[in-house]
Amino acid sequence: MPDKLNQVLQAIDAVNATDPNLDPDGTQMVPEAQLYGQRMSAELDRLFGDEVSDVLKIAVRGQHIERWKISRSDYPEGRAGYLTWRRDQGRAHGERLAGLMVDAGYDAESCARVGVLLRKEGIKRDPEVQMLEDVICMVFLKFYFAAFAEKHPFEKVVDIVAKTARKLSDGARSRVLAEFDLPEDLELAVRAA
Repeated sequence: MPDKLNQVLQAIDAVNATDPNLDPDGTQMVPEAQLYGQRMSAELDRLFGDEVSDVLKIAVRGQHIERWKISRSDYPEGRAGYLTWRRDQGRAHGERLAGLMVDAGYDAESCARVGVLLRKEGIKRDPEVQMLEDVICMVFLKFYFAAFAEKHPFEKVVDIVAKTARKLSDGARSRVLAEFDLPEDLELAVRAA
């Protein structure tokens, strides 16, 4: 791992280690954002190997950097409020990561590019944005979907699975069907998307 990249990834982990929200990881509780970032990096490596750009590796690891600082409860209920919150999160995460990248010696173009990835500009058209989205969706399904599904009516779960499947590349969608043991209704939602 190049020194600049390692410096940024370590800085992301250090920032995310201060997340007051904790998640279980085996037998211990760990900062939620830090665990999420590490899961994201592991999934990027699993799906695409190590032959991806530093900027994508940084975007993947820092996708939720300081996520707890912008509370969803500060935005209106409903889809419009949710989308505004997500947009503001993406912008804040991009700016925070760009600052860490500048500190490590990355150029202005790389710093701007990380923001493009985190704002998901060009999904389905930009290969790196799509790779980031595939990683996000796979991590959600692998680690967070079961808890989400327990809290929501089945119809909403099917809707979320369909929306998630539409965001995936064809290759990632095929992997979901091969790697996850989905109930028949959810598998049909993935196939339909």
